[in-house]
Amino acid sequence: MSDHETDDGVLVVGAGPAGLTATAELLRRGVPVHCVDRASGPSGLSKALGVWPRTVELFHRLGGARHVAAEALPQAAMRYYSSGRLVADIRFRRPTHQPMAFPQPAVESLLREAVERLGGSVSWETTLLSLAQDAGGVTARLREPDGTVVARRYRYAVGADGAGSRVREELGVSFEGATHELGFVVADIAMDTTLQHDVTHYFCSDKGILVTCGLPDGRWRVFTSGPPGMSRDEVDLSLVQRLVDERGPGGLRLRDPEWISVFAVHARHADRMRVGRVFLVGDAAHIHSPAGGQGLNTGVTDAHNLAWKLALAWRGRCAPELLDSYAAERGQVARAVIRQAEVQTRIWLLRRRYEVAARDAALRLASGTRLFHLGYLPWLAGFRTRYGTAMAGSRPQDGCRPGALVPARPVWDEDRRRRLPLRHALDDLRYTLVVHTSGPLDRPTEGLLSWIDAQCADVVDVRVLHRRTRVLGRRRPAVGAGPSRRWRGRDCGLVLVRPDGHVDACVAGDRAELVRRRLAELLRPAGGPAGRIEGTRDGNLIVS
Repeated sequence: MSDHETDDGVLVVGAGPAGLTATAELLRRGVPVHCVDRASGPSGLSKALGVWPRTVELFHRLGGARHVAAEALPQAAMRYYSSGRLVADIRFRRPTHQPMAFPQPAVESLLREAVERLGGSVSWETTLLSLAQDAGGVTARLREPDGTVVARRYRYAVGADGAGSRVREELGVSFEGATHELGFVVADIAMDTTLQHDVTHYFCSDKGILVTCGLPDGRWRVFTSGPPGMSRDEVDLSLVQRLVDERGPGGLRLRDPEWISVFAVHARHADRMRVGRVFLVGDAAHIHSPAGGQGLNTGVTDAHNLAWKLALAWRGRCAPELLDSYAAERGQVARAVIRQAEVQTRIWLLRRRYEVAARDAALRLASGTRLFHLGYLPWLAGFRTRYGTAMAGSRPQDGCRPGALVPARPVWDEDRRRRLPLRHALDDLRYTLVVHTSGPLDRPTEGLLSWIDAQCADVVDVRVLHRRTRVLGRRRPAVGAGPSRRWRGRDCGLVLVRPDGHVDACVAGDRAELVRRRLAELLRPAGGPAGRIEGTRDGNLIVS
């Protein structure tokens, strides 16, 4: 083994969607990354398939819009059948709710392109052997493709190495939960059918569940519960055809399988997502049923949540509490996803007559009264996540809620000279203070802006949103004598938005001092161990 080699950046173990997202987002923020994977190269198996709108937003931020348009198939609806009868037709009437069939190899290709465009790469055939950490960093022993074992030193490490995570094992973190009693079969296959190709069809019956979904290349994904005692060796095209005949509407002929696999459905969660300087993301931290199609999405949003915080920590610009918030926030999300997936899986497999009747009635009611559109679909789409870590004392301001994503209502963005959703118009590399105003600034607000200019302008952007015109600009109105009696201190509304688009603080302008204190708690003075931000280029940070 060689002597220690120093790598001042972040080690990312695993080059799946979560690991690649973490790598790309860190590189965007000026952090050096060493991404390793023990595989010989990218997998061609499609595995995860569903990608929801919030994840697509993040892909667009990474420059993946062209790739999404070329490789993904937007879904028109979800249809539920019970013993062959249609009981719910849930159409995605809004683009903000519409998922895509976007096979995992295409997702990973998009993310690898982003990593390479940002100057990074993946070290394939590189295996993590051991991991140790101390107060100053993390030491990883890696076996490289030629068999050489090298010890390298990093500031932080991210375990994105899947359900069998070596990183999690090295940390001694337990992975508690349960495994479903039935095995499941999945196949990507050609299918002769009259079923609508851009719809996900759920066929529930006393024989089991069958889910079919069209793929962008014209094939179909077939997912079904296996018979009790199913052996991996007996699963072939003839067995899949028999299961489809038993559970489906009839007349579905399968041929030319690209791949067929058997897997167990687990519901497990790591008891810790952070141990010191090492973090777990994606399947290394939580796994669950594919019901709801949340797996890939949760891993990507885990990585995004972590990356911007790690970047601030790497530059010495944030308090330790900001890194602590990763485990609190993403643990909250993972537990909700696991609960939802487990409930839906059990609903699929109901067999008692009264339970089936109740399920079918509930599906009809929710579909007919648009309850799915009001509650369930926005949650699946990724827009209902509301973190409980927002600043204490925050209250809703101008449609913004503490902990939630900033709204996507359209504004005229003076920087880009076009109309954009507010969330898309804000800088995702820095915090943004959005000043909502309909007149002059009050003195507390002006004092806060002056403090930001002097203390943290490199990590906090300031935008002014005029309430009446919905113009988002940078010109600051003149300072008035103070809050008018009419508005009683509400001439200005202050909304502090994090780089991931979630609202951290909401107060009226006369309480601007609370925002200053919050920023002082979250951030540290510039000039940390890795330098300060010089500016941005093509949506990426330049760090000296």
